[in-house]
Amino acid sequence: MNPNTPRRPGTMRAITQRRYGGPDTLEYGEAPRPVAGTGEVLIRVHAASVNAADWLLMHGEPLVARLAFGLRRPKTSIRGRDVAGVIEEVGSGVTRFAVGDAVYAEVEAGSFADYTVAPATRLALMPKRLRFDPAAAVPIAATTALQGIRDTARVTPGNTVLINGASGGVGSFAVQIAKAFGTEVTGVCSPRNLDLVTSLGADHVIDYTREDFATGEQRYDVIVDLVGNRSLAEYRSALTRRGTLALASGTGGRLLGPIPRMLSALFLGMFVSQNLRPLAAVARGRDLDALRDLVDAGAVTPALERIFPLADAAVALRHFGEQHAKGKIVIAVELQETDSC
Repeated sequence: MNPNTPRRPGTMRAITQRRYGGPDTLEYGEAPRPVAGTGEVLIRVHAASVNAADWLLMHGEPLVARLAFGLRRPKTSIRGRDVAGVIEEVGSGVTRFAVGDAVYAEVEAGSFADYTVAPATRLALMPKRLRFDPAAAVPIAATTALQGIRDTARVTPGNTVLINGASGGVGSFAVQIAKAFGTEVTGVCSPRNLDLVTSLGADHVIDYTREDFATGEQRYDVIVDLVGNRSLAEYRSALTRRGTLALASGTGGRLLGPIPRMLSALFLGMFVSQNLRPLAAVARGRDLDALRDLVDAGAVTPALERIFPLADAAVALRHFGEQHAKGKIVIAVELQETDSC
């Protein structure tokens, strides 16, 4: 489909997928325009962003996830979960939002399209400080970071916090949120991302090719694991006696993914003084409200690596999976003249 081809009535542009696999399974074309149901709103999408969840669900991995998302093929054909846009239609029972509101949210699926629907409970008004492209980078990654720092790790001012994977989508938000909570932050990343992590406000930055935080003398009150490349024993060796490990890594075997690792942490945590806690983020509009306040206060700014047009969503996913993006990758659905942080 040519991006400039007129669309038939009742349809929209969308990135669809009819079988599990790599980026070559994504198709750019027409799809039926959704309708807001009870408790939902219809959003005209201005921008979306790419997350690890998009990469994993595109491949149908871990395989256990297919029990929820479709055994042989995706139940929902349109990809994408982060969205920033303008409310086009309000379903019955929705009183908090109105047509014309600029909002952002995490949806179940369908944001790589001109329109998507979302439950009103998942929405929040966009930060006034951001335009649509950077706002679309916030929902999944920043919510995961916020819940990891605030709820799972339960940080307090003065805590020493290590973020393993500090330059990625979640990590770039975790560094800033941890600093906003008054902690001393150490970020672990590759050599090419040292400047980025420093610019995000990290007090210390570790180049993992030259220094191993697990064998160093420093002990941390909190470690947020966003990579999953170290054993539980190695993480525990870098924690204080009553420190907390927040496991948010989505890596693991093809069948069960991170589930065995999370269960091992829960079991081991019953017998040690340290707190070993899996992080499973939940989409909530009230957390997006909290993030909006942090953004508008200047404490948090999305770090964007690249912006791709909707027609190049497959290219964006391939870049995400193969190039280890710095910060966030955004899909511009409705192109804007000057969209920046």
